[in-house]
Amino acid sequence: MNDMTMEDPVADGKLVELTYKVIDAKSKSVLTEVEFPIGYVHGVNEVLAPQVTAEITGKLPGDVIEVPIDCNKLFGARDESLVITDLLENVPKEYHKVGTAILMEGEQGNTKTFLVTRVDNKSITIDGNNPLCGREVVFKLHILTVRDATDEEIEFGGPLAAEPDISEIVGSGQKIKPVQ
Repeated sequence: MNDMTMEDPVADGKLVELTYKVIDAKSKSVLTEVEFPIGYVHGVNEVLAPQVTAEITGKLPGDVIEVPIDCNKLFGARDESLVITDLLENVPKEYHKVGTAILMEGEQGNTKTFLVTRVDNKSITIDGNNPLCGREVVFKLHILTVRDATDEEIEFGGPLAAEPDISEIVGSGQKIKPVQ
């Protein structure tokens, strides 16, 4: 580290950018990998599980940390009532691929994402459980950037360039629904 660099640990009000991997504790296989850095304002918005956020606090740019997580504690136990098998002919063709996410709406209007987990020549199975349910995993995080967040970033919850601001378009109280 050269003498121009100041130590800037992760703390509330800091903009943090990081990448991470989720590794299965038993098989050591990588379940999820985020290569494009995600950015957020620490203490303002919760983009990571609370126990991961707690472990990041005080760390420095360049640090790599590993946080073991029991996903049963994080997401609850598997709920087999969220596993649904149906005849292929009852499900649109665009969903006939394992790994496809399907956003379902319940009777009360709340939505839940189901993943296609199995397809054979007669039926399709979808699962509304979080894919990490029942697993023990390790979050391996690589902290890339830590700096003071601007007032705008604190209000937004992260880096302003991360996504387009559509609040002016949506500001009239209208809700935008994705086109099916």
